[in-house]
Amino acid sequence: MAPTFGTGPVEAELRSTLQDELEAILQKRIMVLDGGMGTMIQQHKLEEDDFRGEEFKDHPKFLKGNNDLLSITQSDIIFKIHKEFLLAGADIVETNTFSGTRVAQADYGLEHLAYRLNKVSAELARKAADDVGVQTGIRRFVGGAMGPTNKTLSVSPSVERPDYRNITFEELVEAYEEQARGLLDGGIDILLVETIFDTANAKAALFAIQQLFAEQYEPRPIFISGTIVDKSGRTLSGQTGEAFVTSVSHAEPLSIGLNCALGAVEMRPFIEAIGKCTTAYVLCYPNAGLPNAFGGYDETPEVTAKHLKEFAMDGLVNIVGGCCGTTPAHIRAIAEAVQKCRPRIPPPSVFGDFLTLSGLEPFRIGPYTNFVNIGERCNVAGSRNFAKLIMAGNYEEALNVAKSQVKMGAQILDINMDDGMLDGKNAMTRFCNLVATEPDIAKVPLCIDSSNFAVIEAGLKCCQGKCIVNSISLKEGEEDFLQKARIIKRFGAAVVIMAFDEKGQATEIEDKVEICTRAYGLLVSKVKFNPNDIIFDPNILTIGTGMEEHNLYAENFMKATSIIKRTLPGARISGGLSNLSFSFRGMEAIREALHGVFLYHSIKAGMDMGIVNAGKLPVYDDIDKELLDMCENLIWNKDLLATDKLLQYAQNHATGGKKVIHTDEWRDNPVEERLVYALMKGVEKYVVQDTAEARANQEKYPRPLHIIEGPLMNGMKVVGELFGAGKMFLPQVVKSARVMKKAVGYLIPFMEKDREERLAQSDNSEEISPYQGTIVLATVKGDVHDIGKNIVGVVLGCNNFRVIDLGVMTPCDKILRAAIENKADIIGLSGLITPSLDEMIYVAKEMERLGMKMPLLIGGATTSKTHTAVKIAPRYSAPAIHVLDASKSVVVCSQLLDNDLKDDYFEEVTEEYEEIRQDYYEYLMDRKYLTLEQARKRGFQIDWLSHPKPVKPTLIGTQSFPDYDLKRLMSYIDWKPFFDVWQLKGKYPNRGYPKIFKDKTVGEEAKKVFQDAQNLLNTLIEEKRLTARGIIGFWPAQSVGDDIYLFAEDTFPHTGEPVAKFHGLRQQADKDTNSTEKYCCISDFIAPSDSVVPDYIGVFAVACFGAGLLSKQYEEDGDDYNSIMVKALADRLAEAFAEEMHARVRKEFWGYSPDESLGATDMHRIKYAGIRPAPGYPSQPDHSEKITMWKLASIEENTGIMLTESLAMTPAAAVSGLYFSSPQSMYFAVGKITQEQVEDYAARKQMRKEDIEKWLGPILGYDTD
Repeated sequence: MAPTFGTGPVEAELRSTLQDELEAILQKRIMVLDGGMGTMIQQHKLEEDDFRGEEFKDHPKFLKGNNDLLSITQSDIIFKIHKEFLLAGADIVETNTFSGTRVAQADYGLEHLAYRLNKVSAELARKAADDVGVQTGIRRFVGGAMGPTNKTLSVSPSVERPDYRNITFEELVEAYEEQARGLLDGGIDILLVETIFDTANAKAALFAIQQLFAEQYEPRPIFISGTIVDKSGRTLSGQTGEAFVTSVSHAEPLSIGLNCALGAVEMRPFIEAIGKCTTAYVLCYPNAGLPNAFGGYDETPEVTAKHLKEFAMDGLVNIVGGCCGTTPAHIRAIAEAVQKCRPRIPPPSVFGDFLTLSGLEPFRIGPYTNFVNIGERCNVAGSRNFAKLIMAGNYEEALNVAKSQVKMGAQILDINMDDGMLDGKNAMTRFCNLVATEPDIAKVPLCIDSSNFAVIEAGLKCCQGKCIVNSISLKEGEEDFLQKARIIKRFGAAVVIMAFDEKGQATEIEDKVEICTRAYGLLVSKVKFNPNDIIFDPNILTIGTGMEEHNLYAENFMKATSIIKRTLPGARISGGLSNLSFSFRGMEAIREALHGVFLYHSIKAGMDMGIVNAGKLPVYDDIDKELLDMCENLIWNKDLLATDKLLQYAQNHATGGKKVIHTDEWRDNPVEERLVYALMKGVEKYVVQDTAEARANQEKYPRPLHIIEGPLMNGMKVVGELFGAGKMFLPQVVKSARVMKKAVGYLIPFMEKDREERLAQSDNSEEISPYQGTIVLATVKGDVHDIGKNIVGVVLGCNNFRVIDLGVMTPCDKILRAAIENKADIIGLSGLITPSLDEMIYVAKEMERLGMKMPLLIGGATTSKTHTAVKIAPRYSAPAIHVLDASKSVVVCSQLLDNDLKDDYFEEVTEEYEEIRQDYYEYLMDRKYLTLEQARKRGFQIDWLSHPKPVKPTLIGTQSFPDYDLKRLMSYIDWKPFFDVWQLKGKYPNRGYPKIFKDKTVGEEAKKVFQDAQNLLNTLIEEKRLTARGIIGFWPAQSVGDDIYLFAEDTFPHTGEPVAKFHGLRQQADKDTNSTEKYCCISDFIAPSDSVVPDYIGVFAVACFGAGLLSKQYEEDGDDYNSIMVKALADRLAEAFAEEMHARVRKEFWGYSPDESLGATDMHRIKYAGIRPAPGYPSQPDHSEKITMWKLASIEENTGIMLTESLAMTPAAAVSGLYFSSPQSMYFAVGKITQEQVEDYAARKQMRKEDIEKWLGPILGYDTD
C-alpha cells in the first residue's frame, strides 16, 4: 500500500476520495505538474540498441524514438527523470505513456504491448512519487498520460476522399480503454487526456474512461488539456478554445486547460478564454517558448517561470507545469515562482441558464436568445433534392445544401438519413465526415436526427462538437429510454425528447405536459442529465386537415409549451415546423405564411428553436393582411371555414398572396427611399429629378457630396448586398451602375462649385474619399479581351470602389505606375489567353522587386486558383489571389481592405494555396506518362484505304470575304456563352438557350437582357456599325509523323518542298490501363505521306470589326451596360461567322458534305463531319502556330485581323483555326506533356526549348524552375 502524506494541518485531513483531496489542495495553492519527458530523454542521447534492450534486440522494426518503450527497456532512466521532476517541486508526475495506445504503437509493431507499457509506466511513476513523498513528507500524485494518437477522426488523410477516415471511433475507444486499464491497474491517481489537437479523439478517450468507471473501476479525477496550434486560437481540427471546452465538459473534468504548441506568452489569451467558460480548475503547461530554427527550445527556466507567475498573479491558473523543452530546472523555477501566489477561484457557475452547444465555434442558447433556426434541408425525408443527391451518391453536391442552409441563417444543422432504401449508418457517417471538412458548415452545431438509434450513434461518433440528438422518447418504456439517455450523455450531447410514451403520441395539452415532466424527472434524477441539455418537442401536428379533432393542434402545442417552460427549469422547446402546414403542400406562399404566424405566437409562448427552412420564413408584419387574418383564424381555431378560405385565397392570388406594388406606387415614398428603389430596380426615369429634390433640401444635405454619401450610397449598399446574396443578377447590377452614374453626373457641377468655395475659404479642405478603396484593373500586355474585366469593374463600382480601368494590352510598367500615382489599394489583372499567365507572373515579380505591398488579384478565363497558387503567389510576398468571377470580386476586395479581416483572410488564403501547391507537386510526381515513342505507337490510327477518299476542295489557295452580310449570321448565333458573360446560368433542366427563360431564378432577367441584345443587334446591323471580314484557304496536305506538310501544287505524289508545316502535339498522360483510348495528335486526321491517299487541309480566320470603337463611345456616354453589350454581341457574331463559314465549307467550298442539312443547334453540338480546331486551344495548345497560318494565307493583308506580340487576335471578336474533313476527326485535349516531347517539338519547329516552354507553359508536365 502506498504511504499517506500530509501537506499541512488542513490538507492532512482524510479525504473520502482523490477528487476531494486534490480539490482541497487546489483551493489553497497552485499545484505544479512536471515537465517534458521527451526533452529529458533526448539528453541521454539513446541509440537504437538502447531502445531495444535485451528483450527486443531481434524485433523486426526500428524502435528508436519509441519513448514509451523505455519504461521497459531503460526503466532506470525513466524512474530517474520522474524523481528529478518531483524533487524539483512537481506535485504531479505524468506517466511515460504519451504514445501508449495500440494505435500509436502500431508504427513500431508493438500494439500487443499497449496494456503492459501503460501498467509498467504507471508503476514506475507511482514508485517515484511515493519515494519522493517519503523523502519530502509531501504527498505526490501520478497522472496517467493519454496522448492524442497519430490518427484523427475529424480530418481525412486523403485529399481525394474527404469523407475517408483511417480510424473509427470504436477503434479509438477500444485503444483508449486498453490504455486506461493499464494506467489504472498500475496505480495512477489522475487520468490526463492531453495534447488534444482533435476533440473527436478526446471524446473517444473520455467515452472509454467513463465506460470503465461505469462498469469496472472506481472513478478517478480527470484532467483534460487541449492544444491550440497557433495564434488563430484553434485546435488543429479547427475548434476554438471555447468550443473545445463545451465539447468535453460533459466528462466533468476536475481540471481543464492547454499544453504544447505554444509558449506561455502566446498561450495566455487562450488560457484566459478557457477560464471564462469553465467551472473546472485551469491547467496550463506550455512549451519553453516557441521552437528555434533547429526545433530546439531556448527559453530559460527564469523566463518561463516569470510568464507563468504573471498568469498566477492575475488569477488565471490552478495548475502549472511545462511541456516541450522544459527541464527539472524549469519546474523548480516555476514551483518557486508560484509558491506564494493565490490560485484562481473557479466560478460556481458559467452560462448557468444556457444550453451550450458547439461546432467549430461555441453556440449558446440562453433566456434572452432569439429564436434559433435549425436548418431542415439536409433531411432525406423532408427534402426531395437532398434525398435525390444522397441516393445518387452525390454527397459533394449534397454538402452544398448544408452550406446554403448555414448561409441562409441556420444556427444548427439538422441531418437526417432515414430512408428505407438507404444504409442510414453509412450515409450519416459519410455525410458527417464531409461536413467536418467544411469550416463554413462545421462551425455550427449539428442536430443528429433519426428514428434509428444506431444511426444516431453513427452520427455522434463523427462529431467533435457538442451536438443535439433528435430524438428519443418513452414509447419503448423507461428502461430503453434511460439506456439511450446514458449513451447520449457519454457522448456529451444535448437531447430532444419527443412527447411520446408507451401509449403513443401526445395531442392534448395535459398529455404533452405529463410525458415531458416524467421524462425530465428520469433524466435529471437517474441519468444526472444537465437540465439545460434537455429539449422537449411537444409535437407540432398538422392543422387544416378538415378533421375537427385536428383544429386545436397548434393551440395545444403553444399552451403546453408555456406550461413546460414554467414548470421544468432549464428545459428548452423545439419542433419541426413543416408538419404544421402539410395540408397545404404545393402552396408555398400559404405554407410560409402559416409558419411565420405560428412561430410568431409560439416564440411568445416559449418556443426556443425549430427545424425550419431558414430562407423561407416571412416576417410577420410583411404578410399580406388578408392572408394574415386567415392564418390567425386557422391557428387559433377561430373560423371553421379557415381552411376553405385559405384554399380559395391561393387560387385567387397567382403571386401567392404577396402584395403586388403598382408601377409608380413607389413614387409616393420619401425621396431617400425613391433613390434607393431607383438604384435597386435600375430605373433611370426619375433619378435626376429625385437627386435634384434631395439637393434642394439644404438643411438635410448642405453639400452635394452628402447625397452621394447618404441615400445614393445606401442604395448602392443594398445593390451590393443583393448581388452578393444572389438576389440580383449582373444585368440588373450594370443598370444600377448606370442609374448611379446619372445621379452623380448631375451632382458633379455642384460638387465642383462646392469644392472651389471651400478651397477659397480654407487651405485645408481636402476631401476624404467616399470610396471603399481604389482598384487598378488592366488586361495584361498581349491580350485584348476585357469583357469580364469590365463587368468586374462595374460590379466593384456598384459596391463603392473607385476603379481605374487601364483597358487592354497594358504593359507592366504602366500598370504599376498607375497604381502608384492613383494610390491604389489593389491591382487586378485580367487575361483570356494562356500567354497572359506569363505576363501576370512577370507583373508579380516586378511588384516584389519594387517592394510593393498592395494585393494582386488574378482573373480571367485562362486563370485558375492552382496556377495562381503555384506560379504567381510564390513570386509575391503580399497577397496574390485568384478571383473566380465578378460576384466574388466584391467579397475578396472588401476582406482585403478591412483592417479587422485582412490579416486573417490572407493567412487563410496562404494556407490554402500552400496546400494546393503541395497537392500540385505530389500530382506531378505521381502522374505517369508514356514515352513519346510509346504514345506515337498508340496513336489514333485511320485505315486510309477503307476510309472515304478525301474530297478535293473547289479551290486551292485562298478566298477573302471583305464585307460579309451580318444578317446571314443571325441564325448561327450560339446564345449560351452570351448569357455566361452576364453570369446568368440556369439550373438543370433550364441551362441552355432558350430553356434559360423558364428558369425560376434567372429566367426573367435572361429575357430582359436577351431583348436588349436583340434590339441593339438589329440597330447595329441596320446602321452598319459593325463589319464582318474573313478568309478561307485550302491546300494539299500529308502528315509526316506528328506534323502536317502543306503543298502549293495539287499534284500527287508531292515532290516539291512544302509551303508550310503545322506541328502537332500528342497526348502522353497515361490513361486507364483498361481504356482503349488512343493517344491523339491532330496529324492523325490527315493521310500520311507514305499512303497512296491525297488529302487536304483548310485554314480560316474571321472577325467582327467596330465593336471596340462603339464600346468606347458608350463608355464615354456613361453607358456601361451597352459598352459591355456591344462587345458581347461582337463575340457572338464572330463565332457565328466561324460557324456559318464552316457550314459553307462543308457544303460548298470544300464540299465534302454537300447534302448536310443541320440546324444551328446541331452545329453547336458538333454533329457535323470534320473539325475546326484553333491554335491555343486543347487540341493544339500552341498559339505560335498562328504565325504559320497568318503567313500562309496573308491573313492580316487580306482581312486586317492582326496578331499581338502574345499572339492574341485583334479585334478581340475574332476566330481562327484549321479545317479537317475526315469523318473520324474529333476534338481532344492534349493535356500534360513531358520534357521529352517538348524537346522533340522544339527541334521540329526549329525553336529554342525555352521559348517553346513559354508558349506551352500551362500543359507542361514538369516544373521549369
